[in-house]
Amino acid sequence: MKLAMIGMTTLVALSSISPVAAADGKAVYEKSCNGCHTAIPTAIKLGDKAILKKDPKELIATVIKGKAPMPAKGGAANDADATAATEYMIATAKAAK
Repeated sequence: MKLAMIGMTTLVALSSISPVAAADGKAVYEKSCNGCHTAIPTAIKLGDKAILKKDPKELIATVIKGKAPMPAKGGAANDADATAATEYMIATAKAAK
């Protein structure tokens, strides 16, 4: 019984350790980007096809660097989060075609 408990505890501990997961673009957008992208008139809105006119790599680089009034990474935690949120915005615009 004691060995089974140790085994279960080890299994639970190991299952909580995982490689870095890809950022969830929608979740990052909703947490870090949505407020400004809905409130600031000059910000590209979610689903706006104007975003498709820009080169995705350049757009991601701009988001990571920041562009007034948007702070670096759009307020996201790291480059991967900013990239995922930007890719989510691009995908949403493509789906709105």
